[in-house]
Amino acid sequence: MVEEASYQHIRYQVDDPVATITLDRPDRLNAFTGLMLTEMAHALRRAEQDPAVVGIVLTGAGRGFCAGADMEMLRAASEGEGRTGEAFQGDFPALDTETLGAEEMGAEEMGAEFQVGYAYLLAVRKPIVAAVNGPCAGLGFAIALLCDLRFASDRALFTSAFANRGLIAEHGTSWILPRLAGPANALDILWSGRKFGADEALGMGVVNRIVPHDQLIPQTVGYLRGLAETSAPRSLMIMKQQVYKHLNATIGPALEESIALMNESLARAEFREGVAAFLEKRPPAFPRIGAAG
Repeated sequence: MVEEASYQHIRYQVDDPVATITLDRPDRLNAFTGLMLTEMAHALRRAEQDPAVVGIVLTGAGRGFCAGADMEMLRAASEGEGRTGEAFQGDFPALDTETLGAEEMGAEEMGAEFQVGYAYLLAVRKPIVAAVNGPCAGLGFAIALLCDLRFASDRALFTSAFANRGLIAEHGTSWILPRLAGPANALDILWSGRKFGADEALGMGVVNRIVPHDQLIPQTVGYLRGLAETSAPRSLMIMKQQVYKHLNATIGPALEESIALMNESLARAEFREGVAAFLEKRPPAFPRIGAAG
């Protein structure tokens, strides 16, 4: 059964076990407005809390992923009518806060530093895969980098564009891009603002795989369906939290936390089910997770 929810600047669809969020301003190459960013965050929270959802796809309508921030808002900011940092942070308006609640995504497990700006994407308790179907620039590039994986169409094209607008490495790109591509590649991408294609992005580690354009969404959804069939959702959640938190940790504390988490996992139903499924040579039936994890 496919479930859809109504938004103005995005589309949201759940086809168990995958939620698909589509940036939906194709006439503007899906350029971000404040409303679109708010709706995207709201849809991510909806998916995080839905036990039917194991993984999330983020993509764009039409011929591209996202051209970055809407140029009308950038123009207004350049003329002193508000700063982009304010215009594009988004918030959680009363779209259905009574249903979803007001808690921040992953705040309890990940802490306050993962609630700054768009770092909340790293704190979402479920895997997010960006399906980059064409041009991906500026803020759109930053959002794609903050997803957990990036699958690129063979038509994908990337650019940071910040320096070309007289800006700096915005929205966490100075933190995440060197970790994906290395410092020298990150500086080249950020300094030059040059465009680069899917093959170069794969070689630098900016994307995880290249997919023929017409197979991008089916293969991205298929990847997440495969995770849902073989991997425990709670394991996916905890591993995501470990990876991002441990990027900021030294080896000792990281190992200590991993040992404690391992001991906890040995006592859970997921471990018993995983062993039983292996011994009985059948697919595992792992429990799903919702808002509380």
